[in-house]
Amino acid sequence: MARTVTRTSVLRRLGFTDAPRADELLDAPALAPAVARAEAAGAPLPEALGAAADPDLALLALVRLAEQAQAHGLEEELRAVLADDGAQRRRLLAVLGASSALGDMLVARPGDVALLRDRAGEEPVLDLAPQDERERALRAVGADPADPVPVATVTGDAGVDALRRTYRRRLLEIAAADLTSPDPLADFPKVAAAIADIVGGALEAALAVVRAQLPGGAREVRLAVIGMGKTGGRELNYISDVDVVYVCEPAAGAAVSEHEALAVGTRLATQLARCCSATMGSEPALWPLDANLRPEGKDGPLVRTLASHVAYYERWAKGWEFQALVKARPVAGDAALGEAYLEALRPMVWTAVEREHFVEEAQAMRRRVEDHVPAAEADRQLKLGKGGLRDVEFTVQLLQLVHGRTDPSIRSGTTLEGLGQLARGGYVARDHAAELSHHYRFLRVLEHRIQLYRLRRSHLVPTGEADLRRLGRAMRADGVDSGESLEERWRQVRRDVRHLHEEIFYRPLLPLTARLSAEDVSLAPDAARARLRAIGFHDPDGALRHIGALTEGLSRRAAIQRQLLPVMLGWFAQGPEPDSGLLSFRKLSETMGTTHWYLKLLRDSGVAAERLALLLSTSRYVAEALGRLPEAVAWLGEDAEIAPRTAAALSGELHALQARRTEPVPGVMVARYVRRRELLRAAIGDVLENIPFARSAAMITTAADVALQGALRVAEAEATAEAGLDAPASRYLVVAMGRLGGAEMGYASDADVLFVHEPRSGVDGEVAARAAVAVASRVRALLGETGAEPPLPVDADLRPEGRHGPIIRSLSSYAEYYERWVEPWERQALLRARPVAGDDDLAARFTALVDPLRYPQGGLGGGDLRELRRIKARVESERMPRGVPPTRHLKLGRGGLGDVEWTVQLLQLRHAGAVPALRTPSTMQALHALHAAGLVTVEEADRLRHAWKLASRIRSAIVLATGRTTGHRFDVLPHETPDLEVVARILGHEPGARQELEEEYLRAARRARAVVEDLFYG
Repeated sequence: MARTVTRTSVLRRLGFTDAPRADELLDAPALAPAVARAEAAGAPLPEALGAAADPDLALLALVRLAEQAQAHGLEEELRAVLADDGAQRRRLLAVLGASSALGDMLVARPGDVALLRDRAGEEPVLDLAPQDERERALRAVGADPADPVPVATVTGDAGVDALRRTYRRRLLEIAAADLTSPDPLADFPKVAAAIADIVGGALEAALAVVRAQLPGGAREVRLAVIGMGKTGGRELNYISDVDVVYVCEPAAGAAVSEHEALAVGTRLATQLARCCSATMGSEPALWPLDANLRPEGKDGPLVRTLASHVAYYERWAKGWEFQALVKARPVAGDAALGEAYLEALRPMVWTAVEREHFVEEAQAMRRRVEDHVPAAEADRQLKLGKGGLRDVEFTVQLLQLVHGRTDPSIRSGTTLEGLGQLARGGYVARDHAAELSHHYRFLRVLEHRIQLYRLRRSHLVPTGEADLRRLGRAMRADGVDSGESLEERWRQVRRDVRHLHEEIFYRPLLPLTARLSAEDVSLAPDAARARLRAIGFHDPDGALRHIGALTEGLSRRAAIQRQLLPVMLGWFAQGPEPDSGLLSFRKLSETMGTTHWYLKLLRDSGVAAERLALLLSTSRYVAEALGRLPEAVAWLGEDAEIAPRTAAALSGELHALQARRTEPVPGVMVARYVRRRELLRAAIGDVLENIPFARSAAMITTAADVALQGALRVAEAEATAEAGLDAPASRYLVVAMGRLGGAEMGYASDADVLFVHEPRSGVDGEVAARAAVAVASRVRALLGETGAEPPLPVDADLRPEGRHGPIIRSLSSYAEYYERWVEPWERQALLRARPVAGDDDLAARFTALVDPLRYPQGGLGGGDLRELRRIKARVESERMPRGVPPTRHLKLGRGGLGDVEWTVQLLQLRHAGAVPALRTPSTMQALHALHAAGLVTVEEADRLRHAWKLASRIRSAIVLATGRTTGHRFDVLPHETPDLEVVARILGHEPGARQELEEEYLRAARRARAVVEDLFYG
């Protein structure tokens, strides 16, 4: 048996929440004929009501409307509308389902339903201009729109009723168009502008009405009404205070004094406000007319002359008052006087940003607004809260004020227009602007839907289920169609808006740009040349050429550079080599070309641009490395990106990269790439942080370790294949020595290593030996050969017999050699031995083999001690480069790195057998252990530590400053003033303090040498 479908169940499915009551209302005597007629016409009314935001509300209002239409003899007209599934019915039901206030208005005047039909020959209400609404409103009060000073002929309460009724009828038409728009977000700007225009028309009509109350229409007095806030910006809400400012002047040739004109103007303004806002006549008031944005606010005169306005803004106005003027627009009264007001104040508006702390005060004001939102409202505030409308509006206005003084193209008083202008000018990223624009429209449409319900001013999102359901169904945007989806979407929009607001509104570039003069911001050649010379550029003309190359043209890239460079020039000048920094920036920018993120990062990041300027003007090593790896600029926006990477992370990354490459050379080139990248990461951190001790040494060492691991994998596979073997002939091991072994590498350090192998069971010894030599040789070649990536020279000269011995030995060969022929210098070298690549078991057995040699029980014998002292003396006398003062050589000189290391290592050889804490490849850890064991005094340890650390930091600074990693100059404290200045600056000294560094090092080395003389030679 078929199931009976009741009308109640159909109504429930259509969205009625009280379906039984709706069923009764459809049968109401006044409505039932219309329901039947619509059904017969194939345009069922319940289905049409179901499309309304609140079907129950729409149906109830429709019953009341039908009753009143019947009472006014208009029932046939209404039934015809309801029987036709056309635009007029859709508009009517949309209004009735979204606004109880507009529904009440229609019930009171059922003839106004006719306003919702399409009228041939008339422009749609959302496409009209301000002048159209002005003319309509003036005609409603019997004034001539063509009259320079319109005066109403419909006066008194009748005139007030006429202008109020005209306004509300237009508001009904706007709301109907808004609620039935196929894309409410796209049409929002038209809706907001239309509301502002009918407000302007009402003000014009009100002024005409009040002029009619004065003799001769008070034509001897000119009065301009300046719209402020959203009124001025043509982006008004349905219900809002209307912010205005009044300007008054005697008319040309009028026989009235300024004082008399002001008295008349004040009367006109006062009565105008009554026409709009007071209880009078039969029509309700429209909206509060707020003149508190005038000079001195409530305490100032209601009306001022133009000269008085100018004098106030020149002498007394605060920053926020200039921000308010961004949206100022003449909306009623004397248009010429209104334009004169704008012309007089506009220059002050766009130079206000040059006031001290302007940006900081604007940012603080936004925070105060947030702080004053009541706690109970904070989570539901649509306008003032975090992620609300003010976040977007303040962001747009601040950027306009900062950049608008030199760029007239971004001065629109309308938020969305201004945002679009900022995006086209490159001041806001296009994707950010698009996202902010979309979200602002969403929030404003939601605000409109909230206000439409009762036509009351509100910025709180309701919490009631019925209210949220009605709002969700009225939005019809971004997939919102219910209370639940509205809540979800609104909260996501708030999060996105807040994130973008914080990223853009608090940009460090904004206050810095504001502190520059307009000439400096505009990069005008003469002003720029003078500024460049004043802040320390040695070649201002050359700098201007670089600036011109970066900023000329109309491209978005050039526009963003014009924002960045005025501030970045100051940052370049804070480095020791600003000219070089700007040139490197030009090269880097040209390399990056149109890469979408590069300039966006520099503009929007809180730190990236300043960091880049410092790096390029300080370190040629970093500048050249960034030129080869420009994508590393992205690291500068996040501290985490320039933090050291762990050995495990780098090893895992390299293993994955090599797994995708089958050929040996590409396989090792990725290892060299990873090392190059990590060298740059270390260098960036060193320059930004004044070379903190041990950080970069550990990073450089880890990168070398990982490169050796990757090279060994490739070399082992290649040698095995060349030998025609199915598996490697031996187990292999690479042992780090020297500064690599001690994890103390610098930017120019070679990789000192030993190669070890152990033939696998069943493999012929000669075959294993040949394969082992191939592996070791291939590791050195793969890492050391010239190629696309910087080489890592691998030095095996610390092996048994040095250069004359085999490049690789078996573990048993090492054991035999060390048992019979180990030299004191080899024991010393083994102190830094540290396995870094290869077989773990072989590493453990090699370590067990060499530990007794480097940590001898009973210490070092007298003969060995004398031999080491002899070798050290020979090194001092024979290896010092000719012409280099011994006091300035950082490695071989007196009190330098070599002195400290030889001393510490000698004490390790003598005492590590008895003091386990001394068994470390690290110089500083060993020195700490020597002090802890009482083998050196506090003063001795401090002097050795300070000299060693300072020499290490200076060596790194020399490489970073010069970019040179070959030769011997990085081992010598510079004599030349420019070189020493850059090194000193990298190490954190103030400008001009290079002599302090020189004196500090010479003093530290001298004191360390005294300790060496006592501990090593004593």
